[in-house]
Amino acid sequence: MYGLGILGDKIEAFTKRVVKATKYLKEQKEYSLADQFFRSGTSIGANCSEAASAVSKADFANKLSIALKEANETCHWIDVIYASELINQETYESIKGDAIEICKLLTTIIKNTRSNIENTKNLKK
Repeated sequence: MYGLGILGDKIEAFTKRVVKATKYLKEQKEYSLADQFFRSGTSIGANCSEAASAVSKADFANKLSIALKEANETCHWIDVIYASELINQETYESIKGDAIEICKLLTTIIKNTRSNIENTKNLKK
């Protein structure tokens, strides 16, 4: 999904977890927290989808950078949910691990893309 191979698959699975977790949070009457978590968690995939149709490598890296910021924000909300004792440690470690893995993959792709842009510029000099 999102034209990003394994990363896209991981984001799709993570987004499904976010949607399910949001439903649970709303059942617990944690509406504001659920909404914040939902917005940041689903925005990761939305920005990756935009990146897949980027008009340039720089645009691609920029869209993925926004996805990374959203993934980092989602990590924050996962920490808040856990600190509020709304999920157990096992669930916390699982979903936080997935979010961190997405952050690491995005970071690697962004760095490699920006490096390729710089290498291309240097070749043209």
